[in-house]
Amino acid sequence: MYSLIKTSSARISDTFAFSMTKFFRLIADSFFLKRYGHRAVVLETVAGVPGMVAGVWMHFKSLRRMKSGYGEQIREMLAEAENERMHLMFFIEIAKPNIFERFIVLSSQLIFGIFYLFMYVFFTRTAHRMIGYFEDEAVNSYTEYLDMVKSGKIEDTPAPALAISYYKLATDAKLSDVIRCVRADEQHHSKTNHEYANNL
Repeated sequence: MYSLIKTSSARISDTFAFSMTKFFRLIADSFFLKRYGHRAVVLETVAGVPGMVAGVWMHFKSLRRMKSGYGEQIREMLAEAENERMHLMFFIEIAKPNIFERFIVLSSQLIFGIFYLFMYVFFTRTAHRMIGYFEDEAVNSYTEYLDMVKSGKIEDTPAPALAISYYKLATDAKLSDVIRCVRADEQHHSKTNHEYANNL
C-alpha cells in the first residue's frame, strides 16, 4: 500500500514538474521567438538559481542536523550554479541585452528564486525533477540554436574570450563551439537532477 501511494505521489510530482517546465518554455518562446542569444541570457539567469538554492539549503541542513554526508551534493549543486553563472556571462557578451531585457532578467531571477526556494524546501523531489526537465529543454534549445548557426541564419561569430578561457578552446573558436560546450554542461545537469529526484 505504501509503495502504491509513493508511486502515485511520484507521478503527480513528475507531472507537475513537467507542466511547469512547459509553461516556462511557452513564456520563453512567446517573448524571445528565435532570438536564441537573448533567450539564453534569460534562461541562464534562471538556471543559476536552483544550484545555489539547493547547495545552500543542503549546507544548512547538514549544520542543523550536525551530520556529515552532504558534502558531495553541496559541492555538485554549487558547481552547477557557478557553471550556469558562467554561461550567463558568455551570452551577455554575445547577445548584449538592452536595458529592458536586463530588467526582465532581474525580475525573472527574483520571481523564480522565491518560487524555487519554496519548492526546494517543501517539495525537494519535485524541484530536482523540474530542473531535470528544464535542463532537457535547455539541451533542445541549444540544439536549435546550433542548427541556426550551422545553417547560416545566425552568424558564427568568434567565441567570447571568457568562454575560450573557461573551456580551454582554441583561440579561433566560434560561437558554435561555445554552444556545443554549454549544451554538454546542460546534459550533465539534467542527468544529475533527474538522478537526485529518482533517489528521493
